[in-house]
This record gives sequence, C-alpha cells and structure tokens, in this order.
Amino acid sequence: MPQQSTSDQRMKINENITVGPQPSETEIAELFGEGFKSVINFRTDGESEQPLSPEQERRHVEAAGLIYSHIPVSMDSMDQSKVDDFREQLKSLPTPIFAHCKSGKRAGAMVMMDVAVKQGMSGEQTIRKAEEMGFECDSPELEQFVKSYVDEHSNS
Repeated sequence: MPQQSTSDQRMKINENITVGPQPSETEIAELFGEGFKSVINFRTDGESEQPLSPEQERRHVEAAGLIYSHIPVSMDSMDQSKVDDFREQLKSLPTPIFAHCKSGKRAGAMVMMDVAVKQGMSGEQTIRKAEEMGFECDSPELEQFVKSYVDEHSNS
C-alpha cells in the first residue's frame, strides 16, 4: 500500500496558513511550487520519528526559496509565552505559510489559538470550530490550555 502523502493530510485553515505533518525533503521542494512562502516547524530537536532535524529542514526550506521559522514546542512545554512568540513571528512571515509538527496537532492548536483570538472567539467556540474542521483534541490538557489561552486573550 503506498504511503499517504502529507499533502493529503494537510488542512487549510485560511488563505494565509495551512497545517499538516512534517514534510519530506521532496515535499519541502514542492512547497514553493504550490505557492507557499514560509514554513513554521513546531517540532523539538530530537523528537522521535523525525526525518529531518530542524537544522536540516532549515537548509532544505531555504534552498527551496522559502522563509523558515522554528518554534520548538512539545506538549509538555506549550505555554502562553510560546503561543505569544508564535503569534508575534506570524505577523512578519510572508504568506501563505505551511505550519507543521509531527502530525499537525500542535501546529493546528497553535494556529487555531491565533485565529480564535483575532476573531474574538471564546475558548469553547475555538474547540468546537477545531472539531468541525476535523482536528481531534485527544489531550484534555491541550484542550484546557487552548480554551484558557483564547479566553484570556480574546478580550485584550
């Protein structure tokens, strides 16, 4: 059975950002041709099942003519400052952006928090919207973090 391409597992959040699993060297080379201008990698260095280290990925992304941003986030290290850092970097990256982690869940959570805050959504609305889009939050801790981050930042 052929391995499913990461492009089949991508989720376009809006015109500016798409999330998905970590792309292979070949898929990185294809991102430019698909119109992407930036890549955000949320994987930490040394994660299991990592085909390219963040530094190797940086070289491939830049060789493909794209801007690379590495914001290492693990489920254990996700905190408000990491989300704030991502949201700040997002302002200066050329779009459209391809954001990834191993499977797309962390990337999806980070992007959904940004979108929700910009749209003034509540934490509960964010979780419902994410589920409607096909994101599965299989971690009660992550779900609670997303809700509380959005609730705290949407009114500011």
